[in-house]
Formats: sequence, structure tokens, C-alpha cells
Amino acid sequence: MASEPATYEIRLATEPRDLRASQRLRYAVFVEELGGTGPLVDHVNRLEADEFDAAYDHLILVDSSRDPDSLEHVVGAYRLLTSDRAAELGRFYCDAEYDLSKLRASGRKLLELGRSCVHPEHRGGAAMLLLWNALADYVLEREIEILFGVASFHGTDPQALKMPLSWLHHHHLAPENLRPRALPSHFQPMDLVPEADLDRRAAMAQMPNLIKAYLRLGGFVGEGAFIDAPFNTTDVLLLMDTRQMSEKHREFYTRRQEPRA
Repeated sequence: MASEPATYEIRLATEPRDLRASQRLRYAVFVEELGGTGPLVDHVNRLEADEFDAAYDHLILVDSSRDPDSLEHVVGAYRLLTSDRAAELGRFYCDAEYDLSKLRASGRKLLELGRSCVHPEHRGGAAMLLLWNALADYVLEREIEILFGVASFHGTDPQALKMPLSWLHHHHLAPENLRPRALPSHFQPMDLVPEADLDRRAAMAQMPNLIKAYLRLGGFVGEGAFIDAPFNTTDVLLLMDTRQMSEKHREFYTRRQEPRA
């Protein structure tokens, strides 16, 4: 059973065990649950890691009733990289999957989001709301203008995902002047179903909750999907322009809400 919301604490990771606990959570979700892998995955210690972790901020949701030394205290996580930090690093994570030249050329403040996950026992309650509230604070404090990052469908068969991918292509394609494009080596067209033949209900039934959340906030997708075989996913690039958010969407995104006891 999930812990009561009152036991939650949300903050940026501040010490090595916070990062390792985040990597332990990522292992549970991306490796054990979804079947992914990677060159730096540590199966012995159950840690999902990569070369980007040291450069990113790690927003973590902590169950304060758990012992931090157990590395089980992090039950929700987001990985964050501003464009300033990316310039120092020389790249974003998404550069390995998408051409981001139009985003860079915009000259606007960017924030890359990634590795979003919540422990299965803490889904469906206050956890995601708390992560979104804290993310909104992070965005506002740093005057971020565009948020972007990869979101994933489970599996690598595009035909099995043809309805949601086509819905995204026909109804939520990013403006051309900002539109990232999947790299040619793994480019998967998303217009697999003609617009006239789309079934919205079927598309939404297969749409991951994270993608639906961004769409409700006025988010867009890049052109083409990226087949990520090591992670057993089909990725799409989501982006959200805070200038283009309607007041309704902006209020939803930035309002402070307390979880119900």
C-alpha cells in the first residue's frame, strides 16, 4: 500500500545516496518493469545509470518514512537539464535521438526533462501532483521558456502503435520553427493512419498518461518517432512552449495544490 501523502518530501537530490536511490527507482521501472537496459546499468546493485547523471539536477519525491541508507526512500523522480548546463556539457540527452537545432536556434531558455518515473505503489495518488508542483517551481524560478524531453511507448513495433502515433502526428505536431526531428538512423514515420481514419478513443486508450498530461497542457510532439531497442520503447519528443500556453493551461500547471489526506 502506498504511503500516506503526509510522509512525502520533494526536493532536489543533495547527496550521493539520493542519486543512487533515484537510480534504484529507475531500475525498478525502466529495467524490471519495462525491460530496458543500457551500457551503464548495474544489475548487481539494481541501478539504472548513464553518463548524464552527474550533470543533471535530480528532482526526487522522498517517502520520509523509509530509511535513506536503504536506497528505497526515493519513490518519484525527474531528471532536469537547463540549456545553460547543456552548453557546458556540450549536448542534451535527446541529441542522441532528435535533431534539436531549431530549439537551440530559438535562443530561448530550454529545460530538458527525462527519466520521469513513480514507484508502482505510489501511482494514482499525490505523487505525480507533487512532482508537477515542484517542477513548476523549478521552471518559474529559472525563467524557463520551453520544456522538452522524450516520452515513451512500451514496445518497438510501430504498427502496434499506429493509432496513437498517427493521432500525435495529425493533431499535435510542433510548430515548424521549433520542431525537432528524429534522427535518420532511427526515424519512424508517425503518419501511419490517414487523418480521416483516426479513432480518437483507440488512440487515447494506448496513449501513456505522461503524454496525455502534456497534451492537456498544450504540448506538442516532434516529427517522427525514435525506435529505442535497448530500452524496448518507441520514443516521441514532447515539447511545451510556456509562452503559448493558454491562461487556463498556465493556471493548471503553476497552481499550488495540497494533496488530500
